[in-house]
Amino acid sequence: MSVEPASEYPVLLAGVRDEFHDRPWIPPGRHWPQYPRLVGGQDLLASGTWLAVDPQAPRVSCVLNGRGPLAPESGRLSRGELPLRFAATGAVDDLDLIRYDPFHLICATLTEVFLLSWNGERQERQELSPGLHVVVNSGLEGSDPTAGPGTEAMAARLGFFRPRLLAAPRPRPVPRVATDKAWGPWLPLLEGGGVDPLDDRALLVRREFGERTWGTTSVTLVGLRSGGVRYDFSGAPGDAGAWTAVVED
Repeated sequence: MSVEPASEYPVLLAGVRDEFHDRPWIPPGRHWPQYPRLVGGQDLLASGTWLAVDPQAPRVSCVLNGRGPLAPESGRLSRGELPLRFAATGAVDDLDLIRYDPFHLICATLTEVFLLSWNGERQERQELSPGLHVVVNSGLEGSDPTAGPGTEAMAARLGFFRPRLLAAPRPRPVPRVATDKAWGPWLPLLEGGGVDPLDDRALLVRREFGERTWGTTSVTLVGLRSGGVRYDFSGAPGDAGAWTAVVED
């Protein structure tokens, strides 16, 4: 995520979703009758989403799984409702956190960008200042080194991709141009940066667990500006021809 308040696009967000490939989902659309303005991909098991956008507000919110004790089975709520709540209302102040498994929730408007984290025992809200911020399952910039399995791989991913994103010119994702022109400086990196999916440094990952495959299932790019949103999506990560412009207001 890049935050530059004085820019034409104060907020740029790149979201990478990793999941078991056999978990059903559908591409971005207006899938929630109770939230008619929201656009996002829908997880068909729990009906929520990993990333939601309100193009009119404009607002965007993205959730990542966190690490820590899981919520009690009785009364557990899906983390997939969290991006919908913020994108629809601009607030997540009244959450019954004990009912959610650990998460990191990125929330952004034109004037406010913050990360809400819950590790199953305590919450933390961090305001994101101007600059580049990378959130992984071990937190902002991998700030929790005790986050459990995968911490070393997340550190390797940060070590490889963060300096490259920082060195790339900041995109200006204007409407009515192709995705590669809108996001050009970032796109080669978000298409994998030439790193093998089995490498610990990989942004687009793939792992085999018996008969099941886990890995990157989609990549989303969102730019917020006054009066509009640029929202691009790929459901075939690494395929340069798979990008579609979902919203170009």
